[in-house]
Amino acid sequence: MGKSRYVGVIGAGSCNDAVYELACNLSLEIGKRRWVLVCGGLGGIMEGAAKGSSEAGGMTIGILPGLNKESANSFIQVPIPTGLGEVRNLLVVRASDVLISIAGEYGTLSEIALALKANKPVIGLETWEGIRGVHYVSDYRVGEASQDHPKGLARLPNIYNLEMYQLPNLYTKMVPVKNSCK
Repeated sequence: MGKSRYVGVIGAGSCNDAVYELACNLSLEIGKRRWVLVCGGLGGIMEGAAKGSSEAGGMTIGILPGLNKESANSFIQVPIPTGLGEVRNLLVVRASDVLISIAGEYGTLSEIALALKANKPVIGLETWEGIRGVHYVSDYRVGEASQDHPKGLARLPNIYNLEMYQLPNLYTKMVPVKNSCK
């Protein structure tokens, strides 16, 4: 059995329903692969990601800003209270093999910067634009949808050895389906 991949999903603590569902559907695929989901453990995108992963049977770790384990959302299986506030963003980055940024605010921007500084691959979905080093899914869209690429999503290139994480295939499966997270 191979070593588990630790996938960090980063994003804001509050978000609209569409972004929540995007995080949830993406993380269903993370959970199906039995990868470990790492996030900040609170609400919004972090909750959507933890929900998807845990419902698919994956492990979820929440690295919390405060000292209270109970502050974690209900889908976090391993809450890690730090008492570090936003400094805990560095721990989310360091614990992850690859990070996926979904939307987000300034805390997410700091995690992107820390990840890039640490030479961690960062994949962006509807997030901060124009950051050199981030692999934006929107940059790899192709014309019409096909059987291999629903909704026209192309495979991400094999940069930073992303193929070993099988993340390119993940994006072709993140479109909402009847068994969505809502």
